[in-house]
Amino acid sequence: MRTSTRWRISLAARFSILAAVLLVAGVVMAVALAHYLPDNPVVVGAIVILALLPLTIVAVRSLLDPVFAMFRALGGTVSSYQDGDYSFGLHWARDDELGDLIDAHNELGNVLREQRLDLIQRELLLDSMVQNTPVAMLLVAERGAIVFGNFAARQLVNQGRKLEGHNLQHILDSASRPLREALDRGGDGLFTVARSQSGNADARDDNEEDETYHLARRHFMLNGRRHELLLLRHLTVELRRQEVQTWKKVIRVISHELNNSLAPVASLANSGVELLRRNQPERLPEILHTIADRTRHLENFIAGYARFAKMPTPRREATHWAAFITSLQSQMPFTLTGTLPDQPSNIDPAQMEQALLNLLKNAHESGSAPSQVTLSVRRALDAVVIEVGDRGTGMTETVMSNALVPFYSTKRSGTGLGLALAREIIEAHGGRITIENRESGGLVVALILPA
Repeated sequence: MRTSTRWRISLAARFSILAAVLLVAGVVMAVALAHYLPDNPVVVGAIVILALLPLTIVAVRSLLDPVFAMFRALGGTVSSYQDGDYSFGLHWARDDELGDLIDAHNELGNVLREQRLDLIQRELLLDSMVQNTPVAMLLVAERGAIVFGNFAARQLVNQGRKLEGHNLQHILDSASRPLREALDRGGDGLFTVARSQSGNADARDDNEEDETYHLARRHFMLNGRRHELLLLRHLTVELRRQEVQTWKKVIRVISHELNNSLAPVASLANSGVELLRRNQPERLPEILHTIADRTRHLENFIAGYARFAKMPTPRREATHWAAFITSLQSQMPFTLTGTLPDQPSNIDPAQMEQALLNLLKNAHESGSAPSQVTLSVRRALDAVVIEVGDRGTGMTETVMSNALVPFYSTKRSGTGLGLALAREIIEAHGGRITIENRESGGLVVALILPA
């Protein structure tokens, strides 16, 4: 707001005063000339006009030049605002309508400047949060140009070096093979990277540790161009924590089941002893039959958990895929897609059959039509890829992040061992497992074996 204590004189008043002064000067000059030229009014008028015209031009210019200069300054500051520079302010010494406009313009500049500073602070805070999040974030424009990559992404795919300006495909050429395969397949999914102490992500040795990641992909339009956001979340620590919690739960379940079976068995055994003491053996067959039933139930219960906990070392042998798939189809229906490899693979047929039967059973229980449950076996460079697909409901991000945890299940009667058992078997063969939602609906689970 203007705080000047001077009298306010508007632009219209200034021009009115100027016109009045010029008019009075013209009248005085005309009266004086008429005294000397009484019979020549035309000459008097011409002399007055010629005398006052330069004065009028000078006076009007003196009033308008500062106004025009301020208009040019206003145009310059508006251009600066368009460029994001709000550091300019204007000053008008006169208290008039133009002064009010300048005050409003300066107030607008102050508001924009404060908003700009607030936005910059928020951007700095957001950038700090994004850079320090453990989730690797990659923003990719059309044709694979990387627009943004946070610190976790630089560490994961480019050894800590800058990613902006590079092409994603060129960066992936030096990244781990599981990451390349997960990105090539498209969609969300899980993949496992085996990292050895030597730092070679594709090598496997006795000192390696498997690291599991969840890949999420989102597409959106930015500045009229299609962009893709890749989110890579490290799940290894979370999986280990959940596995510990799951094992604690399993121990409680087993303890409860053991107590439920052993308590009645002990009671029945005591009853049998008491009947023998009383020389009443006629009820012994019934008691022994009940004990046998409870024992078989307990044996079957323990056997299911023991198969997972005591997975034997694979007994590998050269296995031809045609005969293997024929045997598998006789036990579980599915549609074979693609052509089977001609070369045999060095696998444990029994364990691999068990893993695939579990995956096919899950596919049939996903809500998919039986005819849309598929299996394919193909060679890919130096690997054999076995894929089991369905057209069911797929997995949510929460379910997918827990899918490989033993005993985790969304089914009321599920054991939660299908995917975990398949993972144990495939990793015992030196391979890895990936899980991905299909773009057109459903799920595909891939078992990747070294050729």
